Amino acid sequence: MKTLVVIPARYASTRFPGKPLALLAGKPVIEWVWDNVAKVDAIDHAIVATDDQRIVDAVSHFGGNAMLTSPHHRSGTDRCGEVLQRLLDEGHKFDVVINVQGDEPFVSTAQLQSLIDTFATPEVDIATLRTRIATTDELLSANNVKVVSDLRSNALYFSRQPIPYIRGRKAEEWLQAAEYYKHVGIYAFRSHVLQKLIQLQPTALELSESLEQLRWLENGYRIAVRTTQTANIGIDTPEDLAAAESALRQHDSTAQ
Repeated sequence: MKTLVVIPARYASTRFPGKPLALLAGKPVIEWVWDNVAKVDAIDHAIVATDDQRIVDAVSHFGGNAMLTSPHHRSGTDRCGEVLQRLLDEGHKFDVVINVQGDEPFVSTAQLQSLIDTFATPEVDIATLRTRIATTDELLSANNVKVVSDLRSNALYFSRQPIPYIRGRKAEEWLQAAEYYKHVGIYAFRSHVLQKLIQLQPTALELSESLEQLRWLENGYRIAVRTTQTANIGIDTPEDLAAAESALRQHDSTAQ
C-alpha cells in the first residue's frame, strides 16, 4: 500500500498570519511537522502544499519537498486533492493520502501509523483520530470539536457542542456520566475517495457547524475513528505557539 502525506500550509491565516514559518524552539512550525512525518517508514512520499512562495522557500531550505498550489482552495482537503491529481498526472500512484495540517508540530509516528493501519480493513473510506476529553472547560469550548462513534468505531457525528447531552445533569457533571472525545483533525483517505470528496458541494450541516467532515457524512461516506492518547497542540494563534513552547520546555526538563 503506497502512502502519500500532504501537509497543507497556508500563509494568510486570519488569526495568525505566517504561522507555518513562526519559530518554535528555534525552527519553523512547518519543519516540526515535516520532521515528524519523515520518521514514519510506511510513508512513501510527503509534500508540503502551500499558496505562498515564502513557505516553498523555507521548506526547500530545510530539505523538504513543497508544491505551490492554488490560492483559491476552501480547505486543506481541496489542497490535498490538487496535489494528488498533479502527482497522478505525472504517473505516480498512491493508495492512501494523509492530510497533516502544517500547524500540527506534534503529530506523532504512532498517530500516523494508526491511520495507515486502519486501511487494512477494505471497507474504510476515510480515517481520523480522537482523544479523551479530561476537563469541563475543554468539553464546553466550541473550539474543540467533539465526535461520537458507533459500535464499529465509525463516526456518527461531529459537533462544536458537547455530545452526547446528559439529560437531568449539570454540564459540570457530564464527564462523570459519559466518555467524551475531542476530534484530532488529521485525516487519511483512500485516493479514489479523496478524488470524489473534492467534487462535493458544501452541505447544510457543514455550513451550520463549519466542519467539512459533516459534508462527507451527509454524502454517505464512512469515517473510521481511532483513539490516540496524545492531545496535539495545533498552532492557530500566537497563544498556541506560546503554549507549545511551554510544553517543549516541560518535556525537556522532565527528560533531564
